[in-house]
Amino acid sequence: MNLKVCGMRYDHNILEIASVKPDYMGFIFYEGSARHMTSSIPTLSTSIKKVGVFVNASFDVIVDKINTYNLQAVQLHGEEMPEFCKSIQALNVKVIKVFSIKNKFNFDELTPYESVCDFYLFDTKGPLAGGNGYCFNWSVLDKYPSTKPYFLSGGIGLDNISQLHAFKISTASAYCHAIDVNSKFEVAMAKKDKKSLEKFKQLL
Repeated sequence: MNLKVCGMRYDHNILEIASVKPDYMGFIFYEGSARHMTSSIPTLSTSIKKVGVFVNASFDVIVDKINTYNLQAVQLHGEEMPEFCKSIQALNVKVIKVFSIKNKFNFDELTPYESVCDFYLFDTKGPLAGGNGYCFNWSVLDKYPSTKPYFLSGGIGLDNISQLHAFKISTASAYCHAIDVNSKFEVAMAKKDKKSLEKFKQLL
């Protein structure tokens, strides 16, 4: 499975984590987040796809961030409608549409988005738009009706390795494209621990 490290912000730490060679690195462009990205992004290997994370941002704001930061993907974490996703997809970036889950989920919600995004991302439903720090019930995904690849997110850390190994051989994981990690690898807000991520990637 691919690895996405989200919530990056500091130049030195970005380069440090880039050496772990994640497949995706996420930058949050949402002022309501404690991990809000406001600085520049240092030059990264082209093998690492830069993902901009937005929550109900305007089209113009997203376009500006794509151009400023040379983003390869846009993660929409709010109540963005299918038409809006389609307009972002037309900008020649990958669109990741987020849906939040706790103990159950109505998969009919995905139907309008099937043709207007490239990936889904399933995160934990909680008080925050993201980074709540705990997992949802992954068995909900046993009933996943789509063939669209998705990211698995929500409080995933080293203590979930056994759970992830079980997940990888389950029906639910058939279309899991990547594991998305964030808060469980932080030593301070928006600062990730390289050694822990190296170990996680090795064990994944």
